[in-house]
Amino acid sequence: MKLFSAAALVLAVSNVSAFAPSTGMRTANSALSMSTTPNSEEDRRSFVTKSATGVAATALATSTTFGAPLVVNAAASKAWRQIKVPFEDTVYDIDFDSATHGYIVGARGSFAETNDGGLTWEPRSFSNLDAEEEITYRFQVVSFNNGEGWVLGKPTLLLHTKDGGKSWERIPLSPKLPGEPTGILATGPNSAEMITSSGAVYTTENAGRNWKAQVKETIDATLNRISSSGVSGASYFTGSIVNEQRDSKGAYLAVSSRGNFFLTWEPGQDFWIPHNRGTPRRIQNMGFVRGDIKNGLWMTLNGGKLLVADSGVDLSSEEFPFTEANIKTGGYGITDVAWRTENEVWAVGGSNTMFVSKDNGKSFSFDKSANDIPGNLYNVKFLESGGWALGSNGLLLKYEG
Repeated sequence: MKLFSAAALVLAVSNVSAFAPSTGMRTANSALSMSTTPNSEEDRRSFVTKSATGVAATALATSTTFGAPLVVNAAASKAWRQIKVPFEDTVYDIDFDSATHGYIVGARGSFAETNDGGLTWEPRSFSNLDAEEEITYRFQVVSFNNGEGWVLGKPTLLLHTKDGGKSWERIPLSPKLPGEPTGILATGPNSAEMITSSGAVYTTENAGRNWKAQVKETIDATLNRISSSGVSGASYFTGSIVNEQRDSKGAYLAVSSRGNFFLTWEPGQDFWIPHNRGTPRRIQNMGFVRGDIKNGLWMTLNGGKLLVADSGVDLSSEEFPFTEANIKTGGYGITDVAWRTENEVWAVGGSNTMFVSKDNGKSFSFDKSANDIPGNLYNVKFLESGGWALGSNGLLLKYEG
């Protein structure tokens, strides 16, 4: 399958201030405004939320490998504090457009805003979406840049604001888009970068009216071509991708949904490059060391294993210099890893386990900040506003050191 490499992907938007759906799309919303959640809508959302478990949370939890409970050392650190949020659903993402103002997004239409650096959060909703409709969306990504922001939801929903979230536009996307949108990054005025589950990378410079393809070939097309070319190990390259990660310079990393290989792509390349995992264990997640592919890669495996390649990474090589970290997880799966400083690294995982390394990921010790909180942690990230850990059951932790 080929992407639209020469021409821009045109999306039918009638004008800048009011948008209309693309041909064949059924949505007709033109503009959305944020409002505090009325009590009646909050009650309805609460009822539906408590009546069922979020699909995404369940999927993530079941994919985590659990083992025997960890024995908490009395000397274990406690560097994080729980922050109360106005919902009990999985928190998927967080971002700020200033030191004090930001948003969190989550399952079942969960959306909240802070104006004090994340110490307190207030629920928000879209005034022209009733509670029953809003809870059908799983808001997965939020990204801000100088007051301009984007929110990506599933089923496919893309929202854009130019005024820090006071008002929002719903941006229609072409039904011919390869795969489902899985990531969005605000890159400047009216500009953003989006990736799909098929590895299609697009950029816009006019607030989503047009999108230009950056990759000439989808991952499916690349894998089919490699699998039929006699490349050594090509039989491993099957399936779809998950866990797409972007570094600070635009390079991407993605993992096979079956965990048996990973792929990389850098700006200027025509297609993704697949790589063998180099281990019999399945990959659970991957990412960049200190947010840059040039600094290395990290890889988590089933069974609570963590591998780090912090130097000498050559993307054209068939092998990577991964070294197993000394981390005692008790079998709990590690879901995410992030560098706070050049040497301080945090890992989070199943049953709200947290670990910290002070030697650039070579060895980790247990942190008991979330030890008594039920659930699972899925994401840890460090922003200018501080460090944040996100998880199930409305769990939000703030780093205090």
